[in-house]
Amino acid sequence: MRILAVGVATLDIVNRVDAYPLEDQEIRATSQQLRRGGNACNTLTLLSRLGHHCSWAGTLADDESSKFIKEELAASCVDTCWAHVESESATPTSYIVSSQATGSRTIVHYRNLPEYGESQFSKIDLSAFDWIHFEGRNPKATLGMLKRIRAENSDIRISLELEKPRGGLKQCLAYVDVVMVSRAYALAKGLDSAQKLFDYLHPFCANALCFLAWGEEGGWYRTGDCAARFLPAFKPGHVIDTLGAGDVFNAGLIDGLQKWDDPNEALSYAIRIAGEKCGREGL
Repeated sequence: MRILAVGVATLDIVNRVDAYPLEDQEIRATSQQLRRGGNACNTLTLLSRLGHHCSWAGTLADDESSKFIKEELAASCVDTCWAHVESESATPTSYIVSSQATGSRTIVHYRNLPEYGESQFSKIDLSAFDWIHFEGRNPKATLGMLKRIRAENSDIRISLELEKPRGGLKQCLAYVDVVMVSRAYALAKGLDSAQKLFDYLHPFCANALCFLAWGEEGGWYRTGDCAARFLPAFKPGHVIDTLGAGDVFNAGLIDGLQKWDDPNEALSYAIRIAGEKCGREGL
């Protein structure tokens, strides 16, 4: 399948520590890694390994870190021909503390780079893709991109990730086939159950297939007016690294829906590979 994902790419500086530090405490990292991050990029990396033809659309800075990002994506066979380069900017950077004791990751992110816009997206040949995935950023521009896809090619399947609440994203939901919601989004909206979350979103995406990831508990899905269905998490023997698990989950949903076109099978598969990812370091 030919997949395009629109989102950000980051430089991740990952410091691994025995346990997360207390405030004002000085500790030593047991290791440090430079990784290429970004939700859409991580999802594409796994989809490429699963045999799909993947392309990324986003903004790159004109600096050394962006060269590292492009090299990493190329090594994962992710095409970057639709990336837009912004001069006199810096690559977004995430400073990550990964706790060996719990597998948790704490992120401090700095970004000063323009988002990918409609003018850049207008240059993309939509006929080259079967599925387009949006990271759920820059709502106004994303809405314009979605309208263009629907106006030009109604056969393309579209997915939208709701990781964090951003004003205007709800208006985008009417144009997508699959909605992928994080626990952080639900809790930020004060919705502490899957049923509440799905009821909240339903007026905006009544015909879409909705998935909700809930970390170590598992995940839910809902189709139309049906009740939410739950599947338990797959737990590795020991949680080592949760960084990117949500992105792996989203990749599993896309790959699973393409293979089986069955939300139950797709969710089961996504939960399993996301759980397996938590049992090892990196993607």
